Amino acid sequence: MNDATMHVGPLAGRMAQIEPFHVVVLVTRAKELEAQGRDIVNMVIGEPDFPTPQPILDAGIAALQTRQVRYTPSLGTPALRQALSDWYRTRYGAQVPASRIAVTSGSSGALLLTMGVLLSPGDEVLMPDPAYPCNRHFTRAMEGRAVGVPVGPDTGYQLTAELVARHWGPHTVAAMVATPSNPTGTLIPPQELQRIHEVVRARGGVLIVDEIYHGLTYGDEAHSALEFTDDVFVINSFSKYFCMTGWRLGWMVVPHRYVAHVEKLAQNLFISNSEIAMQAALAAFTPATLTACEANRLRFQAQRDYLLPALRDLGFDIPVTPQGAFYIYANCSRITRDSYGFCVDLLERAGVAVAPGIDFGDNGAAEHVRFSYPKPVPVLQEGVRRIREYLGKK
Repeated sequence: MNDATMHVGPLAGRMAQIEPFHVVVLVTRAKELEAQGRDIVNMVIGEPDFPTPQPILDAGIAALQTRQVRYTPSLGTPALRQALSDWYRTRYGAQVPASRIAVTSGSSGALLLTMGVLLSPGDEVLMPDPAYPCNRHFTRAMEGRAVGVPVGPDTGYQLTAELVARHWGPHTVAAMVATPSNPTGTLIPPQELQRIHEVVRARGGVLIVDEIYHGLTYGDEAHSALEFTDDVFVINSFSKYFCMTGWRLGWMVVPHRYVAHVEKLAQNLFISNSEIAMQAALAAFTPATLTACEANRLRFQAQRDYLLPALRDLGFDIPVTPQGAFYIYANCSRITRDSYGFCVDLLERAGVAVAPGIDFGDNGAAEHVRFSYPKPVPVLQEGVRRIREYLGKK
């Protein structure tokens, strides 16, 4: 039987509105080039370059050696939920009971559960444009609609209370923000975050706050929304600050009225999380781990402080200094107005991988690229040298 005579089955209509993750496409091509012997400077993927801290590794090994690995409660083990509750009390001064904390399969699992319990078909979620691309696709997967609000340097590429009020419509049920953000690395000032919350609550909606890059800030401390309210969804992860990307473990803090609904959905979608990962994560809050994480943060800051002026010197326009995460979102319009074509050509010809703006929305996407800088400064220096040569600059 050939392709022409094969039966063609149905395809869900939502798939036409869920786009590929172009960063992953470029990462795959970079690995192909490396397999061919090319040396690639990878500034495309959002992953810490440091290993998982040793105490976490040791706890994971111990879990494998001494325990039977079984299903666990769908919202996570009681010990890890309590450890997270203690973390909010000691780090933020926020009283968050363990009963409102759900451990999830990465922050992606948390985002899927959040959209699943909030959205009915046609419901809308406001989010900034640019923003992390999967947020709009999680919304669509749960039959909602992401409404991107164009943001720029004047608001630090963040939503404001005024923007939320202006764009709130009859079908809007939630607004989502990220602080620090991907792709821009900017923070929302705590007073503005409170004002956004007040606008959303006054309209009967729910605020979703992505705090995945908390811990990775450089000069300005990130404040949790849980410091001033308990009726928001807060998303976080062990991936970034704790360098546990491959362990696939995150968490969410849920308003009390939604906890049972989140648990019911988690039971059906995921059954449970990895017990090995949860046992390992208990060591994330030990002094030895936090010392290692703080040392990593200082290295990230040094890497940002090298790359930011170097990129500006190459002709990239970066009007707002990123305050957190490990990204620089750069306007490349003085160089190209086809950021995707530029990224592909830069990878093939110069061996440098960066992310095109089209992944992050529609707002000026063709004129922006994202640099991820969790690489040693000498590696970043080599990347800058190659870009300079590619651009024909002396």
